[in-house]
Amino acid sequence: MHNLLDASYVDLLSSIRELGESDFRAQQVWSWIWRNRCRRFEEMTNLSKDLRNRLAQSYTLRRPEVHTAQTSRDGTVKLLLELQDGVRIETVLIPERDHFTLCLSAQAGCALGCTFCSTGQMGLERNLRSGEILGQILAAQDYLQQQEHPFALRNLVFMGMGEPLLNWGEVKKSLAVIRDDQGLDFSYRRTTVSTVGVPDALEAFAASGLASLAVSLHAPRQGLRERIMPKAAALFPLDRLLSTLSSLPLRARQRITVEYVLLGGVNDSLREAKELNKAVSGLRCKINLIAFNPAPGLPYGAPEPEAVLAFERYLWSKDKTVLLRKSKGRDIDAACGQLRRRMRHTTTEYE
Repeated sequence: MHNLLDASYVDLLSSIRELGESDFRAQQVWSWIWRNRCRRFEEMTNLSKDLRNRLAQSYTLRRPEVHTAQTSRDGTVKLLLELQDGVRIETVLIPERDHFTLCLSAQAGCALGCTFCSTGQMGLERNLRSGEILGQILAAQDYLQQQEHPFALRNLVFMGMGEPLLNWGEVKKSLAVIRDDQGLDFSYRRTTVSTVGVPDALEAFAASGLASLAVSLHAPRQGLRERIMPKAAALFPLDRLLSTLSSLPLRARQRITVEYVLLGGVNDSLREAKELNKAVSGLRCKINLIAFNPAPGLPYGAPEPEAVLAFERYLWSKDKTVLLRKSKGRDIDAACGQLRRRMRHTTTEYE
């Protein structure tokens, strides 16, 4: 049976018409799914019993199921979700000052194999469908409600497992529901898609205006990028990537977020800081610096605090907007680049 969580509003409207119902019923069902987070058709009390039964006979409202929830000392929550076919993915609730940000996965695993990322060492299992992406949001909202948490989910970032623009069709479908004021109703300012850069899909995403853009750069020159993220560097060479970014349409106050993971002794020297400043000089951007989170099997160490401070101060001196992102959830492998090990060892650790 077709899962209505995978349906666009146009798809749902077509399905309702096929059942001989008015367009207004599609609006009601849409609201029940996304505004009320309804799990069963029988709960849609403003629909006739006959329509509820016919919907249940032809469609499902299948969501990812929470297999395990882990809470970090800093309040970060990692949800291990099981999909219909048994594939498991991770999504992470990150506590901020007065709200939560949800780190969404777009794929199970990742094909790019960046050498500093645990997820990349898994390889790609498969793309997620739009309903599986959106189901992560519903699961997180339900979790916070069940915990009676005073903070609400306010921001969404596609920074979990996988490269979102290698699954652009399904990510685009999910973003349409995320942005819909009758759907999940998140603004583009509170929704961010992070990408290493995928030709054509990057331009299509920017033209859609559906979310803010973050670019995982991590190296200011092509040779170094080829060393630490070889597949991404081959997919979109740095000079072409930067040229494309400089030509993207941006809103009046919109800036691209440039993400840069500092790897100890690899890309964290003043040389790289100077080259990064030059590389992004043509971009309307802000820079997120992220100190590397060491993990077993990865060939890098954390940067020295002095190197991080020097890197940050140099960019400040060049009038760049720089944020040093504090990694959260390290103790439960939920920090940046760590979404892998618990999932890979699910059998021994969770069952």
